Amino acid sequence: MTTAALPARANPRARSETALIAAARLWFAVMAIGQAMFLYYIVVFYGPATLSGHFEGWARNANLITGYKAGDTVGNLSFGVHVMLAAVVTAAGLLQLVPQIRSRAPAVHRWIGRVFLAAAMAAAVAGLYGVWVRSASVDAANAIAITLNLVLILGMGGLAWRTAMRREFVSHRRWAMRTLLVVNGVFFLRIGIVAYGLIAKLVGPAIPGPEQFFDVWAFGCYLVPLAALEAYLFATAKAGSGARFAAAAGLGVLSALMTVGTAGAWFAFFAPVLAKL
Repeated sequence: MTTAALPARANPRARSETALIAAARLWFAVMAIGQAMFLYYIVVFYGPATLSGHFEGWARNANLITGYKAGDTVGNLSFGVHVMLAAVVTAAGLLQLVPQIRSRAPAVHRWIGRVFLAAAMAAAVAGLYGVWVRSASVDAANAIAITLNLVLILGMGGLAWRTAMRREFVSHRRWAMRTLLVVNGVFFLRIGIVAYGLIAKLVGPAIPGPEQFFDVWAFGCYLVPLAALEAYLFATAKAGSGARFAAAAGLGVLSALMTVGTAGAWFAFFAPVLAKL
């Protein structure tokens, strides 16, 4: 007796793999759009003032905790380097995830990767200076959250670099993805706060307010994306159909929240600042 192969639509494994791939592509599309908006904001607002040396222009952004400080030459230069490196990291990080570049132009992929990792780790060092020397944080707990984020950037970026040098490409790809997520902690922080604020308005006092959420999300803005990535990697490598469907659903929910948060962040944070130019 022979057993006919199940068609793809009736095969739970095939359907779960298709769902997970589709969810991952959706997440990447949302991430790419959000990052492009973030990059535009950085370049347009910070670029002219920073590159021309007119650092006082940063003061038009009322959301900055510690931006321009009169007489603080070293601190102002450090912040300027930090924001310009953020633009480089944002652009290079997204290019690194484009599979066509990796497969068709491996040399370009390698050089973009070197630029991304070097810029990310340099920006992290500048960020540490800002937190602990310029007091660029809300309070001690926030300083610890930012510091942990920056330490993870340095550690994971170093591991991504080392595995690339050793040609351990499977491990390198995973560390590079982890680095990309922790590097974008500030991006996730903003869109997460906006998304939660909108949810809090709908739900009302049944959940903690945005201020209380901020204290938790200061850590969650990089730990939650890391957890989501680990779930995705597990689902693609070892999990069964149920876990893959669950991972796909989770990515779908995250994509929806990111869409809401990105749109809200643009209108709440980025657009008002750009309107002052």
